[in-house]
Amino acid sequence: MEKTVEIDFVSDVACPWCAVGLGSLEQAIKNLEGQVKVDIRFQPFELNAHMPKGGQDVVEHLTQKYGISAEQVEVNQKNIRERAAAVGFTFHPEGRGRVYNTFDCHRLLHWALHEVGASAQQRLKKELLTTYFTLAISLDDQQNLLDAVARAELDVSRAKVMLDSDLFAAEVREAEKYYTSLGIHSVPSIIFNQKHLIQGGQSVETFEQAILQLAQ
Repeated sequence: MEKTVEIDFVSDVACPWCAVGLGSLEQAIKNLEGQVKVDIRFQPFELNAHMPKGGQDVVEHLTQKYGISAEQVEVNQKNIRERAAAVGFTFHPEGRGRVYNTFDCHRLLHWALHEVGASAQQRLKKELLTTYFTLAISLDDQQNLLDAVARAELDVSRAKVMLDSDLFAAEVREAEKYYTSLGIHSVPSIIFNQKHLIQGGQSVETFEQAILQLAQ
């Protein structure tokens, strides 16, 4: 009988390393198919909780946040694009233009998990990452979010009703507070069986080893 490993993937849709980390993790899970069963839930974290509507130019944002030059931003972004491509995630060649608040994305992900199920949430997570990093379009535009819902084969009319209300806002805030209270201040933070933590966009091999160790 397969052993089950539970994973809480704490991340943000606006985090490029989260896309890299998810690509690596999914590859690791695929490599271990038949040996270990893995249950993934995506938990909320906002990198830009106070970002106003309209967002901010990505180069301006990253130079201000990290105190680096525009040239360094470009080098970093190129490295991330290459890492993402290596694990099967295609980033837009010109990069994302702006940085946005992602609270509505997290409400949608909460809805997908609790009203539909974990595999639906995983499909939606990937489509929201695709919206931002592959298509490089606005997360402020509700239609772009609903298009992601449609691609994930979820109920678009239900999603629209939810987005037009404040449904799941309290639950998402509570979950964000919980993970911050655990000392999580950067993402991706991947928690295995609610007690073992791996952070960052790690390699496929790192995730494979962790899963196998925990399954033993």
